[in-house]
Amino acid sequence: YPWEILKKLDEFVAKIQDHRAGKIHPTAVIEGNVYMHESASIGPHAYIEGPLWMGVDAVIGHAAYVRGCVVLAPNAKVGHSTEVKRSLFLEDAKAPHLNYVGDSVLGCKVNIGAGVNLANFNNMGTSIKIDGQATGLRKLGAMLGDEVTLGCNVATAPGTIVGARTMVYQGSMLRGVVPADSIVKMRPSLEIIRKT
Repeated sequence: YPWEILKKLDEFVAKIQDHRAGKIHPTAVIEGNVYMHESASIGPHAYIEGPLWMGVDAVIGHAAYVRGCVVLAPNAKVGHSTEVKRSLFLEDAKAPHLNYVGDSVLGCKVNIGAGVNLANFNNMGTSIKIDGQATGLRKLGAMLGDEVTLGCNVATAPGTIVGARTMVYQGSMLRGVVPADSIVKMRPSLEIIRKT
């Protein structure tokens, strides 16, 4: 199951040794073990709580908050004011600005627009289910296949799976499983009532 990747992620980052070879802005705050390739960078006022692994040309931008078990593959980007918790960004995956990414996996070349939230906590306090399948997890964000594009202000419910090459229009709300090669458009859910 795709959510089993998170357990492997935990095992991988537990072995990280501190190696900060990349460029770190002097105002960034870093706690815990961080592995950085020499071409990776951490921007001004970023706050990092390791363990964190950053590959070739991976970037963490201004005022980003990265915490607990994060892996950024080559060319992955966590941008301005984005929060990332226990997540895997594969090659060229980007959360460029004002995003929340929790307990999630972003496939290769994923791009999420400004204000996208990949929610990870079930408000009911029970294990998250996906299409009736129990995951055994109370926290599980989104699993986004390769080349998925989410428009600005998209929100995903905990345990959402989006198939590869899917494009989601801005302002949409996703839950469950979205098949690969789909186009998802927001549908109006509020009826407008005019008073005379």
